Amino acid sequence: MRKIGQILVDLGFIDDTQLEMLLEEQRESRSSELLGAIAQSLNLITDDQLAQALAEQWNLQVFAVAEVDIPSETLAYVSETMANLYRVIPVVFKDNTLVIATAEPQKLQVLDELRNFLGFEIRPVVTTDREIDDALRKYYHSGETITTLIDEIQTDKELEKAAKTLMTKTGPINLDDVGSVVDSAPVRKLLNMVLLLAIKDKASDLHFEPFEDEFKIRIKADGVLYEMVPPPRHLAFAITTRIKVMANLDIAERRMPQDGRIELTVGGHPVDLRVAVLPTMFGESVVLRVLDRSVVKLDINEVGMDAPTITAFREVAHKPNGIVLVTGPTGSGKTTTLYSILNELNKVEDKIITTEDPIEYDIDGLVQVPIDHDIGVTFASCLRAILRQDPDKILVGEIRDYETAEIAIQASLTGHIVFSTLHTNDAPGTITRLRDMGIAPFMVTATVEAILAQRLVRSICKSCREETTPSEEMIYELRISPEDAAQKTFYRGRGCDSCNNTGYKGRSGLFELMVLNDTLREMIVRNATTDELRETAREYGMIPLRDSGMEAVYEGRTTVDEVVRETIVES
Repeated sequence: MRKIGQILVDLGFIDDTQLEMLLEEQRESRSSELLGAIAQSLNLITDDQLAQALAEQWNLQVFAVAEVDIPSETLAYVSETMANLYRVIPVVFKDNTLVIATAEPQKLQVLDELRNFLGFEIRPVVTTDREIDDALRKYYHSGETITTLIDEIQTDKELEKAAKTLMTKTGPINLDDVGSVVDSAPVRKLLNMVLLLAIKDKASDLHFEPFEDEFKIRIKADGVLYEMVPPPRHLAFAITTRIKVMANLDIAERRMPQDGRIELTVGGHPVDLRVAVLPTMFGESVVLRVLDRSVVKLDINEVGMDAPTITAFREVAHKPNGIVLVTGPTGSGKTTTLYSILNELNKVEDKIITTEDPIEYDIDGLVQVPIDHDIGVTFASCLRAILRQDPDKILVGEIRDYETAEIAIQASLTGHIVFSTLHTNDAPGTITRLRDMGIAPFMVTATVEAILAQRLVRSICKSCREETTPSEEMIYELRISPEDAAQKTFYRGRGCDSCNNTGYKGRSGLFELMVLNDTLREMIVRNATTDELRETAREYGMIPLRDSGMEAVYEGRTTVDEVVRETIVES
């Protein structure tokens, strides 16, 4: 493909000297800014000339959006949210092909995303940035929201009739009838808007839940569920079936649970949606887990540990052998912490193999093996096979049973460092959990190097953070005196547009790291209680989760309510 700079020269818009100057400018800036954009910013070419050059480069037609009047039925194929996100304007629809005008034809992934979302063949034409801006203001100024879209759907009697017929039908269903409802513009438009808004708001999960008289859509962001405006009940079947179509699941099967995935690229970065379908009394409940790599920074320095904890954890992770466990409930960020430390350990001289259920983020340089219970690929069987692959470092997604724990111990005793997760309340309690699994205390002391317990708490929104005075109930919950509380500064989020009036934006971690030493190992061998282990670990510098949370409160990162919700006070 010809370079844009040479095309600009061939078209007579710039000369060779100007091209050299532009290339030098691009090199010196060390940014990802495109050559055509630099030329335009230096007033060497006009936006019309840039559009002409891009059309020449990609063998596309130049389209003057300002000179045509686009019919409303064509505009309806692309929602306002989508048009603004992708900066595209639909101009013609014919023979199941939607012609879209774009000023960035080099973004091929946008075409793929639109094909996935809309279900049509997409044909691009080139226009200028100025004409895209003008068209967005001209055609998409209605302030379209989920509410306005649902109001519009409520008046569509034909769709309501067809959808209700399908919902009440028993036995085999006619796929042609399903297709006409599932592929209808209102259903596509509503689902697309919900997905795009969820990804834009950095949601972790999307819940589509049918009940007797309503169909709820709830979004989980920052660990808390928020309910959206519910769509009409009769659309439950159509929306859940549309999701199943996108995930390549069996739409005729409505009695069995199904799992699948939808791969998208939104705004230039990949997003993986894990789909879980569960038959319920009133239809199929669908949960989408949003795995967006751009949201998670796989950097151990970014997970929220304080300096002493991160230094100690890094020291343990760099050991040649042993077991490092990260514990906490589902959704507490265990996987992110492990990925972050593996990302740091990912050197060309070491072989790292992971076995996960499922693989959440793919990292270059790591050999990652997915678990598949249907064909007998379990953590235990996988771990046995991994040991024959000559690894240096191993990640086991979760230790769930004695067999997996036993093989992990064998691996650590034969010169491997093994990282894994467990579901326990705190770090000292993990020892009891391993004992309950049947692991002998002397095996625990011989292999386990450290246990990191963690929780995620919502961070106070920086845009509306303000000082606050804690109530008596708060002071009681904190187990501190009113005199001590008076000497501290507490904060809360007032609520603003930036945080959707919640007062919180984003999450940060609370950590409790217990590094095993000789004293703790002797206590484990003589079956010391969890409380005894906790007290001794504190003497050797372990900061409990509640104390870690209180430090976050005093630093103004989170609120007392969040810390109380996520941590417990040791007895």
